[in-house]
Formats: sequence, C-alpha cells, structure tokens
Amino acid sequence: MNFHVIARRLSTAIHSTVSHIMWTVAGAAVMAACGRAGEQHAAEAGGSAGAASGSAAGSDTSRQAFRVALLTPGPISDQSWNGGAYNGLLAIRDSLGAQISHVQTKTPAEFEENFRQYGAKQYALVFGHGFEFQDAAVRVAPSYPKTVYVTTSGNTATRNVGGMTFAFEEPSYLAGVVAGRMTKSGVVGVIGGTELPPVKSSFAAFAAGAKAANPKVRVLSSFIGNWDDVSAGKEQALAQIGRGADVIFQNADAAGLGVFQAARERGVYAFGSNSNQNAVAPDVVLGSVVIDLPRAFLRVAREVKAGTFHGQVLRLGLDTKVVTLVMNPALAAKVPGAVTASVDSAEREIEAGRLKPLPEGARYGGAADAGSGVKVSEAKPGGR
Repeated sequence: MNFHVIARRLSTAIHSTVSHIMWTVAGAAVMAACGRAGEQHAAEAGGSAGAASGSAAGSDTSRQAFRVALLTPGPISDQSWNGGAYNGLLAIRDSLGAQISHVQTKTPAEFEENFRQYGAKQYALVFGHGFEFQDAAVRVAPSYPKTVYVTTSGNTATRNVGGMTFAFEEPSYLAGVVAGRMTKSGVVGVIGGTELPPVKSSFAAFAAGAKAANPKVRVLSSFIGNWDDVSAGKEQALAQIGRGADVIFQNADAAGLGVFQAARERGVYAFGSNSNQNAVAPDVVLGSVVIDLPRAFLRVAREVKAGTFHGQVLRLGLDTKVVTLVMNPALAAKVPGAVTASVDSAEREIEAGRLKPLPEGARYGGAADAGSGVKVSEAKPGGR
C-alpha cells in the first residue's frame, strides 16, 4: 500500500471520528436544553405567579426567604375583587422583598389542597381571598403551625389563622345616599355574584343609605349565581332597568362588567365595587366602593414577617382608610353639591361612631353567626 492511499484512509477515519464527537456533543446540548425547557414549563404550569416574579418554591435557598401565597376564587383580570388582591400580593413583593405565588381555585376541595401544598412548602403566609376559604383554612392550619393562614372577609381566628373583615357596609351606605338622591325613577338596584354574608350586608347598608336619603325609594335585589359570567350580569342589570332601576350597585367581580355594559346601553348610573372601577366605565359609574387591599395585605404581612402576628380578626373600616367611597371625577358635574355635602356629613358621623349603617346584630363581622341578618327589602335607614 503506497503512502497516498494510507494518508487518504487516515484522513477519512479522523474526519469520521470528529464528526461523531460533534454530533454527540450537539445531541447532548439539545437534550439539556429540552430538559431545562421542560422544567420551566412544569414550574409555569403550576399556576404560580411566583415563577414569573422570581420565587423558587421548594429550593433550599427559598425556604429561608419570606414567601407569601394567594388563593383567589376567580381571575385576577376582573378589575375588582381578585385583581385588587393580586395587587396586594405585588405590594408585599415590592415592599417586603417577598417571594410570591398565586393560584386560582374554584372548589372547597381545591382550597384545602392548595392550602396544604403551601404549608408543606413552608410558606410564611397564605391568603385565602374570600369568606368561603375560612373553613378550609381552619381544617388545614393545625398541620402546618409555621404557616399563617389569613382569610379576607373571614370572621374566624385560631393560633395561626386570622381574618380580615372589611366594614364594606360603611362606604356602601354612602353610595346608597348618593343613589337615593340621584335616582329620578325612585328605583335603585343591587346585583351580586353569590349570596355571601359580606355581600348581603353591604347591599343592606346600601339600601339603608338610599332610604335615609329618599324614604320612598324602592330597592331591587338579585344574584347572578357566580362571579365570572359577564353575560348573566348584563341580563340581570337589563331586567332591573326594565323594572325602573336607574342606579345599580354591583358587587359581582368579573360578572359586574356586564352590569356596566347594560348601564351604558340604557343610559343609567352604576357603582363599582372592591377596586376603583371609575375608569372602567367613566360615563356611567358614579363612584366605587373600594377596599384598599394592598394596604390591608401589607398590614398583615408586616406582622407575619416581624413575628408579631397573633390569630385575630381585624375589622377595617372608614377610619382606617382601607375601605372608602371614591367618587368618579369624570361625573362630578352631574352630582349636585348638596349630595356631596350629605355624603361627607354621613362619613364623618360613621367615623365618629354616631351613625351605624346597620344595626349591630345585622352587621357582618359582629356576632360570628349573625351573617348579614337583614334582607335588602327590610333595610331601614341607618341608626344614630
């Protein structure tokens, strides 16, 4: 075999070996990349906002961090109850450096399952956003004593379970005063998602405020049966408008957006709830009964982080600035000065304790078993 033949065969062998090595390395790189992509997808698929905000649930490093989770009963895109809670979670992240996680839940079984998962991961604080979460929190909490469970609108407390009751009836009463003075038909309405005690209480207070301003006013009441059906919300509003309602107070989360749609179509006024919804439909929303959820959430989170939290039920009213009536500046010219003056006067009386939007036994957050206790149709003007 001559020298040139040997050289050609040697060159071919070297080329084949190098190619094999290159393909092997490339394949390994692709597999590693696929593995990383799969891990990231798994983290995102868990429904956690923590992945997007930098939390690393379950890692050794993150166990030492201040970690806070939020369970909401509906989508955080509702621009109302759930969106406000998520803003509160973001405020905790930004103000306290917390690692955060969020999951939307639908059923009591999911409430308990997610409470347990966050407890097992040693989260410091878990919010269940709504009255309906408190039973699950009370069942789960003893198994995870290092985790604090707080339910909004909850009225139950144990060693590591707390509640935050918002005196939503106070600004609701003020909205009722406006409605009673602004109605031309003498008929106003309230539309809710489901018949939860705090919602019923706020509606009774709205009715009491309306009747204090206009004793002859008639108040219509209806519930959609859920919190996210925009079409059903619109249908309920159109039905009330058909019965003469020209001012409607909605507390229905995403479904409440349908109420605004109906109000626009028929040229009547509405009130927003939970978050400041004045800009959602600025041409028809007279004002919003607002809960400053970031302020409330931060108050609890600071105590938990400092180690000073004790199981209790916080009642947050107009005097704390957590709940308030925010009038829509775009419609300020439509509201007579005398109406604004009467609202300001009623607010001062409520803060001073001289005016109660509802009798104490009927006010949600009073006796634990009282619920709202007052039907909208039976609400009387606020007492002094």
